[in-house]
Amino acid sequence: VQLQASGGGLVQAGGSLRLSCVAPGLTFSTYNMGWFRQAPGKERVFVATVSWSGSRASYDDSVQGRFTISRDNAKNTVYLQINSAKFEDTAVYYCAAGRILLGNNPSQYDYWGQGTQVTVSS
Repeated sequence: VQLQASGGGLVQAGGSLRLSCVAPGLTFSTYNMGWFRQAPGKERVFVATVSWSGSRASYDDSVQGRFTISRDNAKNTVYLQINSAKFEDTAVYYCAAGRILLGNNPSQYDYWGQGTQVTVSS
């Protein structure tokens, strides 16, 4: 199963961007979905996660209040809305699917997308 992330690009500091991730071939509505990011030379870190039903979500402190994760099970798609972008949000963003509720560690996810680059200009 290969997830397909899209929506990345160049955004000015303070601007907004919405990432999408489609999961064809996955029983999407039974998986918790997460977003992670990896900056150059750094490890992959947790950004946000949403439960299989969409009723619960969790965020890293660095994005709390600026990012919103959501999902549309009818479209097999999870979203990450980025608002008030900061230079330090620059990274490759990865979506992932897993069985652990509100997992914040990459090892808790089973399937991954290829990543989409987000670059914030200061």
